[in-house]
Amino acid sequence: MQMNVHRFYDEGLAHASYAIISRNQVALIDPGRNPKPYLDFAVNHHARISAIIETHPHADFVSSHVELYELNEAPIYTSSLAGVGYPYIPFDEGDRIPLGSIQLEAIHTPGHSPDSISILLLDEHAQPHAVFTGDTLFVGDVGRPDLRENVGNIRAEARALARQLYRTTREKLMKLPHDVRVYPAHGPGSLCGKNIGSELDSTIGREIRENYALQPMSEDEFVALVLDQLPFVPKYFAYDVMLNKQGADAFLASIEAIPILVGPHEMRPQVLIVDGRPAEQFRSGHMPGAINIPDGPRFETWLGSVVGPEETCYLLAADPVQLRKLLEKAAKIGYERLIAATLVVTDGPLKSAPFDPEHFASHQQAYTIVDIRNRQESNTQIVKNAIQIPLPELRERLQEIPTDKPIAVHCAGGYRSAIGSSILASALTDTIVQDISTHILDVDQAS
Repeated sequence: MQMNVHRFYDEGLAHASYAIISRNQVALIDPGRNPKPYLDFAVNHHARISAIIETHPHADFVSSHVELYELNEAPIYTSSLAGVGYPYIPFDEGDRIPLGSIQLEAIHTPGHSPDSISILLLDEHAQPHAVFTGDTLFVGDVGRPDLRENVGNIRAEARALARQLYRTTREKLMKLPHDVRVYPAHGPGSLCGKNIGSELDSTIGREIRENYALQPMSEDEFVALVLDQLPFVPKYFAYDVMLNKQGADAFLASIEAIPILVGPHEMRPQVLIVDGRPAEQFRSGHMPGAINIPDGPRFETWLGSVVGPEETCYLLAADPVQLRKLLEKAAKIGYERLIAATLVVTDGPLKSAPFDPEHFASHQQAYTIVDIRNRQESNTQIVKNAIQIPLPELRERLQEIPTDKPIAVHCAGGYRSAIGSSILASALTDTIVQDISTHILDVDQAS
């Protein structure tokens, strides 16, 4: 077979993009923000990027499609329904792109968004070999249909999109040969689905057998099923859709344009401070008003869930290497535009209150306990009488939290509670805020 499919996978955003190579020509599908891996791939294979394909305007990451177009002069292909503001070639139902000895055919697959397309790879004998499903079909799941109700030139109600998704799966994707490989744009952990399996690719036949959303059911049953228990929508999703429609600035140039401060005295008051250091370092000393979003595997998701795209912030880290890493993560969701300046810090004038697990275990009534897990998680209560406010909503719902007692914050593992406790401490300066998540087992055993 005279072709090769290569997957690029971003663990932080659970994002899969693809390069298809045939006879020294490369087509890219849904590239991430940094164009370098794709350019390097082409150079290493002595090939030329000849097509850049967007399955839809993405909500959860920023694409490098426009930068790749400007660097490489390869055309961008996407649906004419997408309403984009950059130069592109319409790629709609039945349209084909020749690539070496193979062809790529567009299938209009609305449901996750009205403008979604899937790309069918036809081998040298014009037979279906693989389908790149974007956010329409995942391993074990389908794309959520609620992300385009108030975004972009097409505003689609979630129930109407869910009905389109039912027809897309039944009338188009499920009719492909069962041995056709399925290459989706996301893996487990992505918020574009709710039950994505652990494997990164599949086959049409396997999905028909095992995917809960592809089992025999009526359209109404499907709509109810796919709209039930959806994950939260991060603040940055609508922003990224619009940014992808126009095209982002060049990746490296955008990062390198951000000023670097000499010291805290250069910070302007009333500008949000995001401290990306580990929670232990943050607790031992930090800047007044800072929110701690520790560097970790989901930093960019939580940055875009806690901080809104209309805000401006300073970004702090423990050293230049970590700072650069956090800047690149922020840029993956287009948030480098929000960063007024950066600063390397090792401490600060404020320290977090120490936590006494023994006192908490025997005096829970003396604390206001805030459960910041997601709604699906908090259906199972870990700590009695906790106030349940999901972390993405915490900054907007501070007025619901009584301040007459010390506040204890918990989640499922500790990462989110580090963020949540710092949000509360920065806003409620006269109230003691403590993170109890690392001691949850002690709390449960004592209660």
